[in-house]
Amino acid sequence: MNAPVGRLEDSLTLPQPYLLFLGDTTNAAYAKTAFGLADWAGDRCTGEWAIDGCTVSTGLPRLSPADARAAGARSLVIGVANQGGVIGAAWVAVLVEAMEAGLDIVSGLHTKLTSVAALVEAARRTGQRLIDIRTPPPSIAVGTGRKRTGKRLLTVGTDCALGKKYTALALHRAFVGRGLDADFRATGQTGIMIAGGGMPMDAVVSDFEAGAAEMLSPDAPTGHWDVIEGQGSIFNPAYAPVSLGLLHGSQPDVFVVCHDPTRSVVLGMESFALPSVEEVIDMTIRLGSRTNPAIRCGGISFNTSSYDADAAEAVMAAERERLGLPVADPIRGGAAFDALVESILA
Repeated sequence: MNAPVGRLEDSLTLPQPYLLFLGDTTNAAYAKTAFGLADWAGDRCTGEWAIDGCTVSTGLPRLSPADARAAGARSLVIGVANQGGVIGAAWVAVLVEAMEAGLDIVSGLHTKLTSVAALVEAARRTGQRLIDIRTPPPSIAVGTGRKRTGKRLLTVGTDCALGKKYTALALHRAFVGRGLDADFRATGQTGIMIAGGGMPMDAVVSDFEAGAAEMLSPDAPTGHWDVIEGQGSIFNPAYAPVSLGLLHGSQPDVFVVCHDPTRSVVLGMESFALPSVEEVIDMTIRLGSRTNPAIRCGGISFNTSSYDADAAEAVMAAERERLGLPVADPIRGGAAFDALVESILA
């Protein structure tokens, strides 16, 4: 099916391959754009680059902008998704260097590239482009709450940056692998870069969040699935409004709760304890039933990247027993993930 808001390739062809820029990031959770592109669009990534102080790596070759351009890269993508979506002052010199090496700059941050005078001047001087993709379409209506045809799945989270996008991408791939008619609906900067289109939900004015989600997942044939990438968490003190608007507007028939079992506090807000999986299930049903009374939880997606295989299976098995629901790590796959897919489709 065609994306309802126009895919990026229809209105803007992103210059590829990419050089992924990690800035001075020390927390892998804040480099989720770089990791997402390396994991799901690795064939379109030439390498990575960073500045002093960075302790994070995607595992791609370290290439300077000049070396990356010589290797075929056409743009530098800011792979950082920090709090507030700001362009670090220490990054500007490297971004200018990249343009001087012949690379366009692509960003999904809230701070626009075009708002930084040094970048605008470098773009004018070099002829390279500054491409801000976190820009919603101009004509979003308010939500209507009208029930739409087709089926919808939404990934929700106990927190930010713990696997909602990866889970949605893995489930979409599984659905397509089973011969189902399905679309991945991107709602964040990385997902949009991977999919080539979508809705940057956290750049939408609050009154239009639900309408934007309706626009992203329109009426569809009865057997069609929209697999919608979740954003934030309805328990997050900063980002709950985006999560709630997406929940009401997407009207999911099924949701999957995404959780990192090693995390006990909200990322970047350590004074707030993480909600339990049960709390998220209960609140998602209570709030989501406002626009879809038949909403249900299909299971749990665990991010077990910090565990070895045996430890991961042990923690997931314990949660399956405790919750009475399928629990799987979509990246590990296997029988547990197949059971999660079966529960969603049941």
